[in-house]
Amino acid sequence: MLKNTMALGPKCPSCGDKKIVTDQSTGEQCCSKCGLVVDDKITDTTAEWRSFSKEGGADPTRTGAPTSLTMHDRGLATIINPLNKDASGKPLSTSMKSTIERLRTWDSRSQAHSSAEKNLRIALNEMSKVKDKLALTDVVLEKAAYIYRKALERKLVRGRSIQGLVAACIYAACRNTETPRTLYDIANGMNIRKKDIARCYRLIFRELELKMPVVDPVKGISRIASIAKLSEKSKRKAVLILNQAKETGIVAGKDPMGIAAASLYLACISTGEIKSQKEISVASGITEVTIRNRCVGLRKMLKN
Repeated sequence: MLKNTMALGPKCPSCGDKKIVTDQSTGEQCCSKCGLVVDDKITDTTAEWRSFSKEGGADPTRTGAPTSLTMHDRGLATIINPLNKDASGKPLSTSMKSTIERLRTWDSRSQAHSSAEKNLRIALNEMSKVKDKLALTDVVLEKAAYIYRKALERKLVRGRSIQGLVAACIYAACRNTETPRTLYDIANGMNIRKKDIARCYRLIFRELELKMPVVDPVKGISRIASIAKLSEKSKRKAVLILNQAKETGIVAGKDPMGIAAASLYLACISTGEIKSQKEISVASGITEVTIRNRCVGLRKMLKN
């Protein structure tokens, strides 16, 4: 970007001309007549707009990383670096290291004053631990944190297990974002009873008036097929069977994973791939009886 600097600007020491051109990208001032570089270290006085918002765009704020609901302070607090090194990168002395450790301890304690803040901090730490176990995305975790904060506002946490409510919020977030995770998966990942998660889920669903979309059984096919090690041909055939079942209305009111498992079993029969009901039952977490019952309805549909 070139800019002309007229009468009030500096003169060219070579020819005395006052038409000095400023190059903002390189930080140089040159004479427009003879081309002499008058100054090569000028200060950029223009606004430095850097956007860190999730939406992007021309946001002039310069506030660092975006805020997140998955952190108890939303990422706005000052954090003492866990590395025991000074500004030049040298390791701290033993006495200074113990002082910094003590400062870290008091800093972490001072960030949670009330019991609700302490509760939230423990719950969000539990969520971050489960994230990698269940292979959850940041969107699911943000939604789960949002639901837990709402439950905390309504005082639904009082007298209930933090782990159970965290598991219920994660399950609700998975349902809301259409992420294929069953109660059984979350119970295994968090080492908690399925019954406890279901009880807490019913509570937050009723009290927070959550609106859950209908789960698409097609999304469960790839998950079951990868665990059962089925071929791509069988997966595609199962998707076709499910799409046909949706059009006829057989899917309505049925467990999505049960319908997905049954369609995969029928797809294996039609493609000639040898897979027993037991293998698909283990991969999907659905009983063999449910798979057989769903197969009856799907077979009738295919015959018609």
